[in-house]
Amino acid sequence: MKTSTPKRTNLTVPIMLFALFWIIAMILWLSTGRIFYLFNFGYIGTALAAGLGVYVSLPARKKPLGRRLAQFLVGAYMLLFLGLLQHENLQIEGFFFYLLAGIFAGSVIHYLVAKVVGVLIFNRGWCGWACWTVMILDLLPFKRHKIEPLPAPWWGVRYVHFCLSLGVVAALWWGLGYRVEEQSLAELHWLLGGNLLYYAIGIALAIKLKDNRAFCKYVCPIPTLQKIPARFALLKIAGNAEKCTDCGACNKMCPMDINISNYIKNNQRVLSTECVMCLECVNVCAKDALFTNFAVDKVRA
Repeated sequence: MKTSTPKRTNLTVPIMLFALFWIIAMILWLSTGRIFYLFNFGYIGTALAAGLGVYVSLPARKKPLGRRLAQFLVGAYMLLFLGLLQHENLQIEGFFFYLLAGIFAGSVIHYLVAKVVGVLIFNRGWCGWACWTVMILDLLPFKRHKIEPLPAPWWGVRYVHFCLSLGVVAALWWGLGYRVEEQSLAELHWLLGGNLLYYAIGIALAIKLKDNRAFCKYVCPIPTLQKIPARFALLKIAGNAEKCTDCGACNKMCPMDINISNYIKNNQRVLSTECVMCLECVNVCAKDALFTNFAVDKVRA
């Protein structure tokens, strides 16, 4: 009688991620003398590696717990420590203000690393594994939305939001002479007001549309920064077309309404820039036809 050997947990990726962030932390610390960089990048790397380690260690149905762990460890740190305690305005308006002021502060570092340059490597992994807005919205019960996605015009609301935010910053900066100050109460007020508004809109939309990710799809301005680098991201969902039975489970589970199976049947990786790398499609695939990999995709004419 043969006995099956349990699969060994492969912790290579979590260990590599941990090492990468600590190397960056050490380089920035030694080159600038600021201990903040050592703590900041070291903590984030450790938190992400811990969440990913839990993810790869658990069976498929429980793997999302690893992602949720990473969300809370990183999201709570960003919102509570950097935001509430350090008074960093981590809203998109804060990013614009700091850029105009020439301040290379936490907000600018965060946006450049997590939401612009880092997207070229890890895709929109921030949205799936670390966002403090989603950290709360994913607690709502609408895991698999029951209502059809809103029509195309609604997907443009995020761009209107982005332009309004940029317009408000421009009006305050050049029209009223507003100037940003690091770690001031004004920056804290921006953060609190913006986050409360985001949570209110996100929860209201989730309840109305029975969709936890409605805010992400229709209102959040961050994807406007991520769209182009996400298309060329090295990390994406890939698949084995021969294993795929076209059961549609991945499409039904995808919180961003991506037709994943269509990419797989066409022997493509998931090229949609809406993918947040939550890996729900990978977890639900009964045939193990889906996986993640690093590669360069051909740009078709």
